[in-house]
Amino acid sequence: MIDILTQVLFIISDLLNVTHLFIPSVGVGGGIEAKESVDLLSVIKFTLIFLAGIGVIFGFGLAIAAKRFSVKVDPRVEQVKDVLAHAHCGACGYAGCEQYAEAVVKNPDVPVNLCVPAGARAAEKIAIITGKKAEFKEREFARVFCQGGHENSTKRFKYEGILDCRAVVLAGGGDKSCNYGCLGYGTCAKVCPFGAIKMSENGLPQIDEQKCTGCKKCQTACPKKVIEVLPASKAVFVSCHSKDKGVDTRKYCQQGCIACGICVKVCPYEAVRVVDNLASIDVGRCRVCGICVTKCPTKAIVDFIPNRGKAYVTERCIGCQSCKKICPVDASDGQHKQRHTINQDRCIGCGICTSRCPVQAIQGTFNWEVVYTEAQKKKMKSAA
Repeated sequence: MIDILTQVLFIISDLLNVTHLFIPSVGVGGGIEAKESVDLLSVIKFTLIFLAGIGVIFGFGLAIAAKRFSVKVDPRVEQVKDVLAHAHCGACGYAGCEQYAEAVVKNPDVPVNLCVPAGARAAEKIAIITGKKAEFKEREFARVFCQGGHENSTKRFKYEGILDCRAVVLAGGGDKSCNYGCLGYGTCAKVCPFGAIKMSENGLPQIDEQKCTGCKKCQTACPKKVIEVLPASKAVFVSCHSKDKGVDTRKYCQQGCIACGICVKVCPYEAVRVVDNLASIDVGRCRVCGICVTKCPTKAIVDFIPNRGKAYVTERCIGCQSCKKICPVDASDGQHKQRHTINQDRCIGCGICTSRCPVQAIQGTFNWEVVYTEAQKKKMKSAA
C-alpha cells in the first residue's frame, strides 16, 4: 500500500515538472519563456497516469470505508424472503415481506406462520430456517356486516360523481338512507390485492374465501366500517351495523337488525347481547350452534356453514328425555326409558343435545370450530 502511494506521488511530481514545457514563466524575477512545440503524447501519457493514480487512491479509500462501515446481513433473511409470497399485503402486520423476514429471523417472539398467502408449507420452511416451532394459525376472512343491497334498502338521493365509497361518503355521509350501511361503490374490491372481492348485482361485496388472505386492506379502506376480518371458524354473526331504532331500521332496510332481543333469549351460551339498538355476538363465547340464525325475524344473522351435521341417536340411549327437553327446534322425540329419535328435517345441527346427553348416546359433528381446526391441521401436515 505504501509503495503504491509513493509511486503515485513520484508520478504527480513528474507531471508537475512537465508543465514547464508549455506553461510560460510569469512573475517577478521570472522571464517569459515559451516553447515553440509541445510533446502532446508525453503530456497525455502523464495525465492518464496521474488520473489512474488518483483513482487508485480513492479506490483504496472506498474499499477501506466499505469494510469498516459495512452492515452484516444474516443470510437467513434472504432465505426467508425467498419462501414468502411477495404479495406485500400487510397481513403479517409488517410493511412488507422484507420487514417480516428480518423480524422473524431476528426476533424470537415473531411467529413463522404470519404470511397467510404463502400458506402452511412456507411456515414449515421458515420454521426450519429459523429453528422455531411451526404452529397452526387459523385462517381469517373478510366478512361483510351489511345486507342492505339495492333490492332491500332505500336511498336518500341520487348520487352522480366519482364511483368510490370514500368520495360518496363526503356527500352528507352517503346516499343510503341507513347511515351505517354499505354504499356499494366497490372501494373494497379496488384495494384488494388478491382479487378476492367482487361486487354483486345487488350492490354488495362478495368475498371469495379461496383468495382472501385476511390482509385487512378492505377493512381499512371501507369508510362505513362494514367489513371486518374474523377467524374462519366464527361463521355465525350479525350482518348489520345499524344503530338506529328498530322502527327506523325497518324503513331503511328489510334485513337490518331491529334489536328485538330474540337472539339473546335463545342463545344457550350467552354469547349474544344488544347494545345501542344492535345485536352482536361475542366470538369468544359463541359455539356456532346457529340457533340465533333460525330465530332471527329479519334474517340479519347469517350462517357461513354450508352443511351442518345432523344428530342421530345410538343404541346407548336410555330414554332420559334430556335431549327432548333442551332441543330448541323440537327435533328430538321418544317415550320415557325408550330409545329416542331425531327428526332430520327439523334438526339444525346445533350440537346442544350431544353436549348435554348424560350417556353420550347422541352422535354427530356439530362444532364447526373444532371441525375446521382439525381439518386445517391435517392440511398443514400433508403440505409439509
